[in-house]
Amino acid sequence: MKIAISGAGGLVGTAFRMRYPQHEYLAISRSPSSRDGLKTVSWDIREGTIDAEALEGLDAVVHLAGESIVALRWTDAKKKAIRDSRVLGTRLLVETLQKLKDPPKVLISSSAIGYYGTTEGSTASEESPAGEGFLSDVCVEWEKELAPLANTGIRVLTLRIGLVLARKGGAFPLMLPAFKMALGGVLGSGKQMMSWITIGDLVRSIDFLLNTSALSGPFNAVAPNAVNNREFTKALGQALKRPTLVPVPAALIRLGLGEMGESLLLGDTHVAPKALSEAGFTFEHADIDSAFGHLLGKEA
Repeated sequence: MKIAISGAGGLVGTAFRMRYPQHEYLAISRSPSSRDGLKTVSWDIREGTIDAEALEGLDAVVHLAGESIVALRWTDAKKKAIRDSRVLGTRLLVETLQKLKDPPKVLISSSAIGYYGTTEGSTASEESPAGEGFLSDVCVEWEKELAPLANTGIRVLTLRIGLVLARKGGAFPLMLPAFKMALGGVLGSGKQMMSWITIGDLVRSIDFLLNTSALSGPFNAVAPNAVNNREFTKALGQALKRPTLVPVPAALIRLGLGEMGESLLLGDTHVAPKALSEAGFTFEHADIDSAFGHLLGKEA
């Protein structure tokens, strides 16, 4: 397949290309040349420009680009960057695909489980309504930008991604030093649910959706067995054979990280991969112990 990827050099884009090297890839990027030597489709979302001709004749587009939501605090400037990178980038891509003479057959666009806001004891599926709060508002705006493709013949899928666990990027490597030094502990009450997925299962789900022509619409990219923060902390400590006795009070998280800490570290988000499971996708790492065993190289 000939696939253009925005965010091709990021955690997910890189992992996908490494796992499926048989495809021909183009990187949709502001840089004139890719770090990995990929052919580049240039774009500038602020200027609203893109090399449309380079997108002619593709089999697929995988849209992963977006400003990181992790920061010391969500300032107004950071919030704007998070929103604009997703909404304006998706708008530019959609407007361009609509005008192509030979458009791709399928577009997979990332979103996030932040769409559902705080689930507060319930479990969200793809049929659940959007929640409230900054991340939910961004995800709703982000996904609405895909609507103009509804009658173009392009198959559109939205991937609502949970906490991605990977050896070489994302949150997991940042957690390890504290846990290895026996300084890891429960965040807040520890009751908040964490909906996660390993990077391997995430890129496998992208491949599955690309190659299953009957599928479209939203898909929750999370493992089927969410855990609460206390369970997550205990499982990681056991995998590393380290105690987890240093809790972090919720008040301290709110004081230090504000709205970001409240949303990302203390928010209860229990999400199920109903659509993926019903479509026949199988997870290599469906439970947290299996995931940590894989990430730490301790699988049997």
